[in-house]
Amino acid sequence: MTAVVDEVGTVEDEALGEGLDLLVWDAPNIDMTLANVIGERPSPTSRPRFDAIARWLVGSAADRDVEGCVFTNIAPSAAPNMRGWVEAVRSFGFAVFARPKVHPEDDVDEAMLEHIARRAAEGGLSRVVVASADGRNFREPLEELARTGVECVVIAFSEVAGYAQESDLITFIDLEDVPGAFTTPLPRIRLDNLPPEGAWLRPTRSMRSLVEAVG
Repeated sequence: MTAVVDEVGTVEDEALGEGLDLLVWDAPNIDMTLANVIGERPSPTSRPRFDAIARWLVGSAADRDVEGCVFTNIAPSAAPNMRGWVEAVRSFGFAVFARPKVHPEDDVDEAMLEHIARRAAEGGLSRVVVASADGRNFREPLEELARTGVECVVIAFSEVAGYAQESDLITFIDLEDVPGAFTTPLPRIRLDNLPPEGAWLRPTRSMRSLVEAVG
């Protein structure tokens, strides 16, 4: 189930009412899937803007409270370079859960699911927004939560988040449709939003490199 995002305003903190809109952001997954979508390592100009994500979350929450949490892995060797990014995310009102990336299996998915479950158990959870294309871990828990009356939304990229688009219980929003999330259009062709005249999809590798790779 796919939704269209419109430009929305913000809500002042003192006007908050009952209920909570919770956003959990899977930073490793979004970074990886963004690279897959654009065919290259994301640069600072092609990464999503957390100030725009915050503005959209607050504006779409009406009079409910909001909480944004970014979950990330940090390899010890990358810690000095990651500090600036972490502090920037926190300055936009997001909490950051950082787990060391020591082994390949170290991940943040379980921490995300535990946080969602904790907020749901506390009561008053109105909407949960998951930024992740990982359907293996998130589809079933989100659909179970949706059956209890919580609105469940996934924001990711249409090319890699089929689990949310196919679900009747989850609303899907393409991350590029969040107003201001990217300063310039991403170099991608969306099959769910093709121009009427059609579009060329360039190869991701040359035929010669394919032949040479297989010998």
